[in-house]
Amino acid sequence: MAIKGHDRETVQLSNATKILTSLAAGAIAGALAKTTIAPLDRTKINFQIGKQPYSTRKALKFLKQTYKQEGFIALWRGNSATMARIIPYAAIQFTAHEEWKKVLGVDGLKGKESPKKLFLAGSLAGVTSQSLTYPLDLARARMAVTKKMEYATLREVFSKVYEKEGLRAFYKGYVSTISGVIPYAGVSFFTYDTLKHLYKDKLEEKYSGFYPLFSLFSGACAGMLGQSSSYPFDIIRRRMQTDTQGKYPTIMATILYMHRTEGLWRALYKGLSMNWIKGPIAVGISYATYDNTKDSLRNLFIEKQNKKLSVERSV
Repeated sequence: MAIKGHDRETVQLSNATKILTSLAAGAIAGALAKTTIAPLDRTKINFQIGKQPYSTRKALKFLKQTYKQEGFIALWRGNSATMARIIPYAAIQFTAHEEWKKVLGVDGLKGKESPKKLFLAGSLAGVTSQSLTYPLDLARARMAVTKKMEYATLREVFSKVYEKEGLRAFYKGYVSTISGVIPYAGVSFFTYDTLKHLYKDKLEEKYSGFYPLFSLFSGACAGMLGQSSSYPFDIIRRRMQTDTQGKYPTIMATILYMHRTEGLWRALYKGLSMNWIKGPIAVGISYATYDNTKDSLRNLFIEKQNKKLSVERSV
């Protein structure tokens, strides 16, 4: 018995099974998406925290220099910290999104009639997952912008940050992060769900075999819109997360410093063009992988239940 992503509400599975499959699918989706774009992510962070103006040529030069000086694997430096964060983050975010939609009453087709609640469900999912995994995000950012000799392992990041900067340092940039997560997660989940409803209403009968590709396309659109709506907050949080010299103690101090040294609007949108490349790729892969992996896992549970019932009936 096969289930399509948009028909999964009709399948009778226990809530525990749904949560378990959502957690597993979210973890797989997050890991695959972030590993795919890790070199681009490292490049973006490097320009976000520095004064050097961004350009595609300079971004390619950074990738080339990193490869020559530190080797191919260095392009994925910090990815272990990314995995330590993204696996629980994505698992929590996707699962929280489904649970928040249930709480708000938009977990079925009613969602298309409640755009505000769909946006709210996405925002709350983002806030939930970001709050629970924020120290791992800070550690990943520190590893991405430093040499291996400074932070060799994820454990070393935590120990050094705690010794030198104290416990509060693990939540540097938290307010700006949450300020960015609310529009980002809200817009991206809302866009994805809206396009899925469009597929069911208008395209399902004619293009039923194209759902995986459509979910990839929908995720890419969601990623581009979500990233664009929240990018300045991403710049601010990266500056604050990687600050070890006290230059960015607060959001306002960060904004004023960027305004004085780089020009505010140029600094706030530095690297956005790269985000328009990596963001849609990452989110498209993430959403498509999540939907299709979750449906496959739930199919396995249903097939197992059907076999069990067949055996019981034949006895």
